[in-house]
Amino acid sequence: MPLKTKMQLTHSQNKFSNKKFPVTLVLDHISGEANIGSIFRLSDAFHVEEIIFCGTEPNLNSNRLKKTSRSTHEYVKFQFSENPTAIIKGKKAEAYSIIALEITQNSVPIQQLELKPSEKVVLIAGHENFGISEDLLRLCDSIVHIPMFGNNSSMNVAQAIGISLYEITKCLIP
Repeated sequence: MPLKTKMQLTHSQNKFSNKKFPVTLVLDHISGEANIGSIFRLSDAFHVEEIIFCGTEPNLNSNRLKKTSRSTHEYVKFQFSENPTAIIKGKKAEAYSIIALEITQNSVPIQQLELKPSEKVVLIAGHENFGISEDLLRLCDSIVHIPMFGNNSSMNVAQAIGISLYEITKCLIP
């Protein structure tokens, strides 16, 4: 039996709730302008508190970033820090759970992550080629990875952040 065609909803017709999540993204030397634009867009979609760029300041004048972000870079809260260790230590002092998105010897599949609905989270993602620095990994409470079933051992950082934000926000919704 054929599926009945439904009209696609416009932005003003959608029935999504407006909920802010206590999630901060810390980006360790992520530099790809398309990735950064996508991360802004994902941060808006999952209504994260803030993006903190560390090590590499984003080029907000980049046409590629602007096009990919679809203007979300104009209103998603963000900052730049040259000292990611201080940022992570400060967030720990504010009782945030520090979670790294990285494939390591002791990382666990992200779907095994257990969070309380009231928990505050920092999600760290690393450079497109080199990942998260060892110094930051040592500060983490958890290290998670996304299980993969093909031949490649990694995926695009923006896509991985999107999957991770989905899994994290599922845990935070009471």
